Amino acid sequence: MLVIRPLQETDLEDLYAMAQKAGKGLTTLPADRGLLQRKIAHAQQTFNQRCAPEAGLYLFALEDTEAGKAVGISGIQARVGLDEVFYNYRLSVTVNASKELGVHVRTPTLHLSNDMTDTSEICSLLLSDDYHGGGNGLLLSRCRFMYLDEFRKHFSEKVFAEMRGVSDEQGLSPLWDALGSKFFDMEFTQADMLSGLGNKSFIAELMPKYPIYLPMLPDSARAVIGRVHGNTAPALKMLQAEGFNFNGMVDIFDGGPVVEAFVNTIRTVRDSINRHAMIAKKPINLDVPASERVMVSNRSFRNFRVTTVPASCISTDTVSLPPAVAEALQIESGDPVRLAPLKEKTKAAVHALG
Repeated sequence: MLVIRPLQETDLEDLYAMAQKAGKGLTTLPADRGLLQRKIAHAQQTFNQRCAPEAGLYLFALEDTEAGKAVGISGIQARVGLDEVFYNYRLSVTVNASKELGVHVRTPTLHLSNDMTDTSEICSLLLSDDYHGGGNGLLLSRCRFMYLDEFRKHFSEKVFAEMRGVSDEQGLSPLWDALGSKFFDMEFTQADMLSGLGNKSFIAELMPKYPIYLPMLPDSARAVIGRVHGNTAPALKMLQAEGFNFNGMVDIFDGGPVVEAFVNTIRTVRDSINRHAMIAKKPINLDVPASERVMVSNRSFRNFRVTTVPASCISTDTVSLPPAVAEALQIESGDPVRLAPLKEKTKAAVHALG
């Protein structure tokens, strides 16, 4: 069984192994044991409500209960830009015109921006290669929206995601080579690592504050602005299906796009329903395709759990759960649960009972 739960100290080595395989460019999860250990500790403090709500970091692990290991991670940063300044470039247009000469020129530009400050960020999505497919990536990504919906007071009304931009197998970024490297005496991977470690003061100290005129950059750099890394394309597609859209902001290092949505417009939030759990006395066949499954969460803040069950388990007032599933969710018969479609094809089944 695959179950979403809060990240734990015992997940460190599994998380480190996944970060190593992810390669360079995954800013929020670099292969650094010390940093990963600090993130796990921060997440535990958050779930135990031992830090300020706005400083919360909610990290969820996807656990293979049979193998006894974490095989994926996803997260939510409650607010960005409150302790360290959060930077993006905003794509804009500068217009210059002269009536006398009959000239009207529109020039695409990049402006340094802090517009995402105090906004919630979904982040740190990473799934082990052995678990791709079968709806596992959907579960790992969409469980966050069930949590956002359940505990809205801890998050902003708008949420965003910074998508990984284009870089090659050696971690070289065309935008960095054309722009960032001219102001930072370091490699792209080093700057990206420092940013991931939370050391962002160098950005404010060295980054040019004036607009960047895109026609002055080489074609190779302009071509990747607003585009995602090939490995990130599936994650972007999932977010777009949830209602996230490009907001005109890009990452200052690799030009990856920023997508955003309001919580109440996210598909998983709109399509979720509440039921009470009922422990099934008869066997339930859990071996059904992802297109016939729904997500079910225990609605707990501290011990949040999510897994999937067949949509056929849902009735008007209850959802029937096998004893093993109820145990994995840490619930008993009669406890409230939240349900949401795993795939678009299960939406009709949920809506029919909503």
